Amino acid sequence: MLSQARRARNLQLNRGPVTGLLGGSFNPAHAGHRRISLFTIEALQLDEMWWMVSPGNPLKPRKGMAPLAARVRSAKAMTRRAPISVTAIERELGTRYTVDTLRALKRRYPKRRFVWLMGSDNLAQFHRWKDWRRIAREMPIAVIARPGYEDDAVASPAMAWLRDHRLSAARFRNRREWSAPALIELRFDPDPRSATKIRRADPDWADGMAGPAPRDEVTHSLITDGSEGLGA
Repeated sequence: MLSQARRARNLQLNRGPVTGLLGGSFNPAHAGHRRISLFTIEALQLDEMWWMVSPGNPLKPRKGMAPLAARVRSAKAMTRRAPISVTAIERELGTRYTVDTLRALKRRYPKRRFVWLMGSDNLAQFHRWKDWRRIAREMPIAVIARPGYEDDAVASPAMAWLRDHRLSAARFRNRREWSAPALIELRFDPDPRSATKIRRADPDWADGMAGPAPRDEVTHSLITDGSEGLGA
């Protein structure tokens, strides 16, 4: 699903593809996820985006969490005709925490260059994640502004540590060296859509996502339910 022009550019420069990583529960996936992904792909000139659907997240309540397969199907429905691949690869990697997942991805795909994407709401609590400084050293982080979280993100311990590593999107695109820590702040018109609002309006949304086990678009294995989730 890579852009042909960007693939050719990377081959010419002897570089691997640049892949954005957006992790989350996607409970359910919605058009807001797609919009920020396409915006980030364009802003940072990424080759593609991977939506990493987590089997679970201990920072979020388990009540109301739809089965993994249903959440993957909702993500696939939102990524049609877009350079976005839906994966539940954390389950296959056997990792529990984000830091371990990112390190495992780099080992498994050594020719790829990854960028971790998070919202400013996550940046505000990033210092609570296991080995968060190591996460920042693993790969560049792109932060999407979210209404209502800007002040908390700016005042967070993580921002205090990352402030000296900020890059504009233009500087990031033109870098010849791939290094981290690097923090790229991205802003665009706020998107009011949220999974919480969708669940409130339709608590049984997952019933419409029944069907055979979906196939992982990165590992190509079948995705079934019943696995434990990851920590932050």
